[in-house]
Amino acid sequence: MSPASLPQTPSKSVPLASSATAYSRLRDLWAFLHTWLRSPARVGAIAPSSAALARLMTSEVCAAPGRVLELGPGTGVFTRALLERGVAEENLILVEAAPEFAALLERRFPAAQVLRADARQLPRRLARVDSGVSAVVSGLPLRNLSRRHRLAVLLGAFGHLSADGAFYQFTYGARFPLPRSWTDRHGFKVQRLGRVYGNLPPATVYRVTRRAASRWIGA
Repeated sequence: MSPASLPQTPSKSVPLASSATAYSRLRDLWAFLHTWLRSPARVGAIAPSSAALARLMTSEVCAAPGRVLELGPGTGVFTRALLERGVAEENLILVEAAPEFAALLERRFPAAQVLRADARQLPRRLARVDSGVSAVVSGLPLRNLSRRHRLAVLLGAFGHLSADGAFYQFTYGARFPLPRSWTDRHGFKVQRLGRVYGNLPPATVYRVTRRAASRWIGA
């Protein structure tokens, strides 16, 4: 049978949007691996956060007036979820210490304010930011920090949160990264929002607010 007589199968072109998405994911993975190889403790994960974890982390953040502070955005998985929730890009403050991630965030989210800083320096680096921050979304590996530094991050974040604002943190551990005695002492209420088993590894999400009359809810 000659080539001309062979059945012809229609060629399938790959949509440009799909190609761009795949390329973006590859770039994210490369940036993640490159940063992880240089400083695994700073990254604190073995894989980028999943879309399911991003949805749970941002599920209570709305597009109401007020800025959103993100700590340790990495490649921007939670950032994209915040934008999908309707948060305006110009209302995002992204605090990232890793140079590779910070450069990627500046290219990907040009309207956002990207601070190349350690989150433990929040009080000093955000001195000029008003207190109109409605939510803090943290991708920091708090368990890799000393308890003193974990508390410094939390206190620094609440120094810029509005009175009814909330701090969202995920962890791979069984409990919130700070003991209940510490959060009680500083007037915080910690609530478990849920666990994402499809993440690698599985992760639990917590909401932290200023303590009211209700009791602390643990893991």
